[in-house]
Amino acid sequence: MTDDYAHLPYRPNVGAVLFDRRGYVLAARRADLPNAEGAAGVWQLPQGGIDEGEDPATAVLRELREEVGTDNATILAEHPAWLSYDLPPHLLGRALGGRYRGQRQRWFALRFLGADTDIRLDLDPHPEFDAWKWVKLAALPTLEVGFKRETYRILADSFASYAHPA
Repeated sequence: MTDDYAHLPYRPNVGAVLFDRRGYVLAARRADLPNAEGAAGVWQLPQGGIDEGEDPATAVLRELREEVGTDNATILAEHPAWLSYDLPPHLLGRALGGRYRGQRQRWFALRFLGADTDIRLDLDPHPEFDAWKWVKLAALPTLEVGFKRETYRILADSFASYAHPA
């Protein structure tokens, strides 16, 4: 990280590892990067900012509702520590409104209680995602943008006990 951005804080954030009844995880393709990382685009887990004074467990359900159109889920577990990442140099000063050096995240494992038809990426006027799929938890580190790879490895280990049929 350059010295110009070292003084910036981390953005408080939550993330959702949403398991279906088979033990697969919802991954979604970023609408703003459809051709990045080759033809497949950039796939990631739902995540988003924590509003001031908001409880992280409340925030993760809100973010699910906003990003994938449903909060029909129950929280199974919370990763025991905050996980942080720094933005890569080419995104510093641009991503996250240019106000943060990266994100400090609280991650949750959740069980999706609905049907696939409940997942609606088209409900937000500016959707973050344009496609979604269920993937094996172990595949997460191969699907995301590079600077989140270590976070996804940690989550794949931390929430492995939920990657089985419910």
